[in-house]
Amino acid sequence: MRSVRSLSFRRLLFAIFVDWKAWKLRAMADDGWKLAALLLGFAVAASSLVVQSKGQNASAAANGLRVNFYGTSCPKAETVVQGVVQRFFNDDPNVPAALLRLFFHDCFVRGCDASVMISSTMTSRAEKDAAPNLTLRGFDLINSAKTALENACPGIVSCADIIALATRDAVVLASGPRWDVLTGRQDGRVSLQAEAQNLPDPSDTAQQGIAAFAAKGLSELDFVTLLGAHTLGVTHCRFFSNRLFNFAGTGKADPSMNPNLVTSLKQICPDPSRATGFSNPTVSLDQGTPFLFDTSYYKQLTAGFGVLRIDQEISVDSSTSALVNAYAGATNESSLIFAKNFVTSMINLGNVEVKIGTQGEIRKRCSAVNS
Repeated sequence: MRSVRSLSFRRLLFAIFVDWKAWKLRAMADDGWKLAALLLGFAVAASSLVVQSKGQNASAAANGLRVNFYGTSCPKAETVVQGVVQRFFNDDPNVPAALLRLFFHDCFVRGCDASVMISSTMTSRAEKDAAPNLTLRGFDLINSAKTALENACPGIVSCADIIALATRDAVVLASGPRWDVLTGRQDGRVSLQAEAQNLPDPSDTAQQGIAAFAAKGLSELDFVTLLGAHTLGVTHCRFFSNRLFNFAGTGKADPSMNPNLVTSLKQICPDPSRATGFSNPTVSLDQGTPFLFDTSYYKQLTAGFGVLRIDQEISVDSSTSALVNAYAGATNESSLIFAKNFVTSMINLGNVEVKIGTQGEIRKRCSAVNS
C-alpha cells in the first residue's frame, strides 16, 4: 500500500478530507469556514494518517498485547489458525462475515475474552443464548482451531486470540487488508446471558450506535468504519422487516429506503403481520458484492440501499454522513483510506477490556471454563 507521504498534493487534500479531525471540523463548521478548517488541518491530518496504527500498537503494548506473542511458546500458532480458516472458507464463503460478527459480539461484552464461546450450564445461561447471539456462527471453526493448537501447544494459545487471528485471516480471504494481530489475551471466566441482551441493535439510530461505541472507548470514526464490515455477509429478514411493511407504525415502508430495494426485499421477506408460520430468510447486507471486502457498502448507502436501519442512518446523520460519502468516493484513495482505517479500528476493537495475567485463563476448551 502506498504511503500517504507519496501521494500528490491533490491526493493529500483528499486524504485530509476524510481524516477524522478535519472531517469533524468540516461537519461542525458553517459553509464559510469549511475549506479553511481543512487547510488549517493539513499537517496534522497527513501525520495522523501515517502514524495512527503505531499509536494503537503502543496502547495495546501497555495492555500487555504484542505482535508474535506466541513466537517462542507456540511458533506455528498463527499458521495453524490460518490453515483452519482456509479450510472452512473453502466450504463457506460467508466465513469472513461470520467471524467479524463473532469478534464484534465477543468484544462488546466483557471485552475480547472469548466469553461468547462459553456454553450454558444447568445453573447459568451464557452469552451465546442471548437473543442477539442466537444467529452467530463460527463457533465450530474456533473450536477446531483450538483443538489443533491444543495438540500442538497444550495450554498456550487463548481462545480470545484465536478469534482475533481467525477474523484477520478471514478478512484477507475476502480480499481485505492484512494486519499484524496483537496477541496475549487471556480467556474470561464469566459469561452471562443478561449481559449480552444490550448489544448495539440493527434498528438503532446513528446516535445510539455512536453512544454504544463510546461506552467501549471507541470513536465515531471506529463506528462508521467498523460498520463497513457489512460489506460482507447476510442478515435475517426479522432484523429489518419493519422497514418494508410498517416503519414507525405508519403501515408503509421506510422512506429512506430506495423504492427499488423495498420492492426487491418484499419478494423475499414475508410481512410479519400476515405470516402464517415462522419464516426468516436471509438477504445480503451488501446488495452488490456480498463476498468481497470493498467500499460497495458505502456506495449503496448513498443511494438508499442500506438494508438495516443503522446502516442507512449513518448515511444521513450529520455526524457520520461526510465520512460515508468519503468512503463511497469513486477514486482509489477512497478504498485505500477505508482499508487503512478499518485496520486501525479493528485494532481498537481488539483492545477493548482485554484480560492479561491473573485476570483470566487459557481455556482447555473454548466452550467451558477450566475446572
